Amino acid sequence: MTEMAMGMTRRLAEFIVNTNDSKITPEIYEHAKTAFLDWLGVTIAGKDDPMIERLMAYANAMGGNPQATIIGYDMKMSVDQAALINGTSSHVLDYDDTLVSFLGHPSVTLFPSLLALSEWHGKNGRDFLTAYLVGLQIGGTIGVCAGLDHYMAGWHATSTLGHLASAAGCAKLLALNVKETQNALGIAATQSSGLKRVFGTMCKPFHAGRSSQAGLMSAILAGNGFTSAEDILEGPQGFFQVLKGKVNEDVLGLLGLGWDVVNISQKYHASCHATHSPLEAALEIIHSEKIPLETINKITIRSSKMALDAAGKETPSTGLEGKFSIPYCVANALLRGETGTQAFTDEKVNQSEIKALMQKIKVVLDPGKTALEAHVDVETKEGRKYSGFSDILQQIPPLSIKKDRVGKKFIDLCESYLSRKKAEQIFQKVQTLEKINNMKQIAEELSSPESRRKSHE
Repeated sequence: MTEMAMGMTRRLAEFIVNTNDSKITPEIYEHAKTAFLDWLGVTIAGKDDPMIERLMAYANAMGGNPQATIIGYDMKMSVDQAALINGTSSHVLDYDDTLVSFLGHPSVTLFPSLLALSEWHGKNGRDFLTAYLVGLQIGGTIGVCAGLDHYMAGWHATSTLGHLASAAGCAKLLALNVKETQNALGIAATQSSGLKRVFGTMCKPFHAGRSSQAGLMSAILAGNGFTSAEDILEGPQGFFQVLKGKVNEDVLGLLGLGWDVVNISQKYHASCHATHSPLEAALEIIHSEKIPLETINKITIRSSKMALDAAGKETPSTGLEGKFSIPYCVANALLRGETGTQAFTDEKVNQSEIKALMQKIKVVLDPGKTALEAHVDVETKEGRKYSGFSDILQQIPPLSIKKDRVGKKFIDLCESYLSRKKAEQIFQKVQTLEKINNMKQIAEELSSPESRRKSHE
């Protein structure tokens, strides 16, 4: 069978099975380690959220074998519960990375299942990172084929594509054959779900954990002979026909010629990525023009339908809703200058000075914009007008800058939960992750952080 005659699902399965570390350069592994460090930081910082307590209570009630570590807790649960809980923890702050081709947040769907599976089976660090890179590539490839039609239909792509990415990565880690891998993708795709209607509720981060968990289960079942449709993506009534999208031969032809991990955009504001371009553009105008906030008459933000669908909440009343409100995120950045996790509390969202500035901010649809780019206009009371533009997903820094920023972000996020010494120990281990013989070593470092203890050892 020629490659062109081969169905998309099988071609992806062939790529998953046949790709090995000899095809991956050291620089690409550096990108993967940077993504892992960023994921660890947001997971540790998100572990105490009330929704995690609820998932922990559910997992305890269900029981199961102690197979994999719950990050930040001195306990192990079943491997699939670990994927669910750690995945949810890592997305609860909405501070995790984004990939344009993935149409959302990839690492929160991959690392939880891969870490749990690696700990359970004693996989080494290089195999762990390879599985991540392969799973990420599969998710990005399917995402390009699904396209904006998929996302705009109301599907939360982090969840729908995350099911498939997690299954692909876990299939790679378990060394499934081509037929088994096709089945793993089929089992995952038939479970794919997640609606954007739930943004601003506990269900959005739950999507990340659930997709990671489902992908893990799919690969394990497939490895044990569980079957599914082997043309789940392109087949009649399959993923693309039902959830939008179509096979893109040009994209499939690029498989193996590059790695999507280089295009990952880490977050430096703890809110929906659709808020970042407006925030950055507004800050640049105010700072470069030295405009006193009290002189502002109005701020007009022109964004895409995609951005408005994701972060168009005009009157948030909770910290969680604030993460999906362009007006709040812009007002908070201008007024307080602090856009980390501490900016998104119920109290801060409802402060009168914030609400007063938000009333001057208007977000309007710009049909000419398609992604997360934003144009910002500021008008002062004296009638002066200033304009700015930002496209945060196209302003990805070089690897060296990424590593520095993510390293600082990791330490900053973890200092409230770990001692400085402990955080730096974990940081150093991640720098040589590809040389670790057994990922249990990493899991042990993460099993019992000195919760809420600050130290400057």
